[in-house]
Amino acid sequence: MTTAPAPRRPPPPMSGPARFMSGNLEKSVDFSVSARRLLGLLRPQRAVLGAAVLLATVSVALNVTGPRLLGHATDLVLEGVFNRRVPAGVTQEQAVAQLRAQGHGTQADLLAAMKIHPGHGMDFHAIGRVLLLVAMIYLVSGICGVAQARLTNVAIQRVVGRLRTDVQKKISRLPIRYFDGQPRGEVLSRVTNDIDNLGQSLQQTISQLVVSTLTIVGVLSMMIWISWLLAIVAVVTVPASMFVAARLGRLAQPQFVSQWRYTGRLNAHIEEMYTGHTLVRAFGRQEESAQTFREYNEQLYEASWRAQSISGVMQPAMMFIGNLNYVVVAVVGGLRVASGALSIGDVQAFIQYSRQFSQPISQVASMANLLQSGVASAERVFELLDTVEQDHDPASLPPSELTVRGRVAFEHVDFRYKPERPLIEDLSLVAEPGHTVAIVGPTGAGKTTLINLLMRFYDVTAGQITLDGVDIASMPRDQLRAQIGMVLQDTWLFGGTIAENIAYGAEGSTREQIMAAAQAAHVDRFVRTLPAGYDTVLDDEGTGISAGEKQLITIARAFLVQPLILVLDEATSSVDTRTEVLIQQAMSKLRAGRTAFVIAHRLSTIRDADTILVMEKGAIVEQGDHAALLAAQGAYARLYQSQFAQAVAEV
Repeated sequence: MTTAPAPRRPPPPMSGPARFMSGNLEKSVDFSVSARRLLGLLRPQRAVLGAAVLLATVSVALNVTGPRLLGHATDLVLEGVFNRRVPAGVTQEQAVAQLRAQGHGTQADLLAAMKIHPGHGMDFHAIGRVLLLVAMIYLVSGICGVAQARLTNVAIQRVVGRLRTDVQKKISRLPIRYFDGQPRGEVLSRVTNDIDNLGQSLQQTISQLVVSTLTIVGVLSMMIWISWLLAIVAVVTVPASMFVAARLGRLAQPQFVSQWRYTGRLNAHIEEMYTGHTLVRAFGRQEESAQTFREYNEQLYEASWRAQSISGVMQPAMMFIGNLNYVVVAVVGGLRVASGALSIGDVQAFIQYSRQFSQPISQVASMANLLQSGVASAERVFELLDTVEQDHDPASLPPSELTVRGRVAFEHVDFRYKPERPLIEDLSLVAEPGHTVAIVGPTGAGKTTLINLLMRFYDVTAGQITLDGVDIASMPRDQLRAQIGMVLQDTWLFGGTIAENIAYGAEGSTREQIMAAAQAAHVDRFVRTLPAGYDTVLDDEGTGISAGEKQLITIARAFLVQPLILVLDEATSSVDTRTEVLIQQAMSKLRAGRTAFVIAHRLSTIRDADTILVMEKGAIVEQGDHAALLAAQGAYARLYQSQFAQAVAEV
């Protein structure tokens, strides 16, 4: 099978100023479009989120009320102090007039703004009631805040779980062509790292954004209520804060996109090197692998450093602007108190509100890096979800329309992996029921491609393939593949017992059936030497058993399924000569009464095939049985003689 070309390695990272001036960074997809699509995922959870917003509103409203009540408590304390200082029997107006007469105008203005009762002293009961009310308000606010955060997390985890499900379903609908053209680690990074990052970003930002927005609205309302003049002073810095946040956000977003792109590239390299670590060591390529890792890691470091550095400036900048605002509010508020326009409690409450007003703005700014990172990951996940899927399967054919006997016909088939590069052109062949068709030829001739077309891993470019007269393109893939059993040269095992691996394609098989298939494939002889026998647990790499033993297990799968059409792609390439003879005998029994396609490089294994096809450059150049092809002295004879001569030379 012709494989897609390997992705070109990117150039090594630049150093010094050039790395910031290269302009080669991948541009971000439209942030607003991706953010709106991301919010659209939350729509099914609107009831839960609505309840969370309601609780957040109650929590913020109560929390905003606290400083106003504490300011009133401060006024009560100050009034108690003046109650003691003003003698009983002297009215407040008389005390104010006396202070003005003595030249203490500021104190007179301050006293005039109060409500004092000369000679009564401190009203501790009133102060206690206010403080108890404040404590209850903050307690209820905290409870509502906890409930709101819990509901928000529930909604977000449901969204992330649904997104994982959608990605898994999408992967099952993607064509084989997509996976042939993508590094496996890159796909895994989108499915795992990007979704995890997206979930964490949503969890840490959605709740805080709601609370911060409500806090800004509530605090601004209270500030206007206390003093519209101080409110104007407090909000004058908001445009500067928004400008800084927007500017830094535009600079950071492309860096976050690059960060997650390089993360996927690094993961792809690590997965590839880990899977083939034995081969890497065997050929002494550890240093080259490590060098490539260092290059990718440096690229990821540079992108992450730029993203975090730019976004990290945002919170200190917001804090600086907030501190300037705090100083201005304190000065203007002090002047208003001195003039008697405001009480000390009002100014105290306003200063608290000004801090509360600048704090959510700073929090929103500090969350910008999480939002940027989350949207960058969302773009990569959406890109996977938007990938063109394989054609939809037609409806299943009723049994009356599909009487499978095993006759397979390729009728004027054309195929190309790339439009500009033909591989198979005008190929026709017929495999009669019960016959064995062997396919031989040099590497890249198109042998495995024929099998991929038969299995509909790829669809033909022109022509058609029929199964008992029915175009396989009109059949659902599952219905077609249920008639075919495959044994590939590349073995595949999953984490589970040997028995479960054998029964992978035949759900509901009994233990006796599994063991019978194992005995037919000569698996039983080595399984019984294992401590746990058929219950021996294998990992996905098949650690603990040899390559030949793994291949025997895959052959046992085919025995257990008992398909009508059998495909053997170099199925005995990893077994020893003695085992190969036994397998050939077992295969002869398995092929009996079935249409079989056998791809082989060792021509001695297919001499008894009913038809042998010789392929070169995507075309059938010869066909016939073993004796006829040898007598023709053509391509097959040359292949056979070269293998025979090689065997003699080895002896």
